[in-house]
Amino acid sequence: MRKKFDKEFKKKAVELSYARGNASEIADELGIARALLYRWRKEFRQYKDNSFPGHGTPKMTDLERENARLQKELREARMERDILKKAISIFSANDGKSTSL
Repeated sequence: MRKKFDKEFKKKAVELSYARGNASEIADELGIARALLYRWRKEFRQYKDNSFPGHGTPKMTDLERENARLQKELREARMERDILKKAISIFSANDGKSTSL
């Protein structure tokens, strides 16, 4: 059976391993694999407070998160623009002022 560890446990384990300096010893004391603790340390070093987001949630830095938000906003704005263009062409074709005969 696979064990699940919450975010706080992982953060405390990483902090403890840095405080004591011996990750292997800490892993043994906590009953986790050494490789797992080293992976947690690497993730924490790379993502800081965005580490350990949970199952299925992507890990992103603050800059990556802002970039994703802006890209989503741009997609929505383009979609709205395209819808408005189509609506204008439909209404202008029906008002009899269309130049295409």
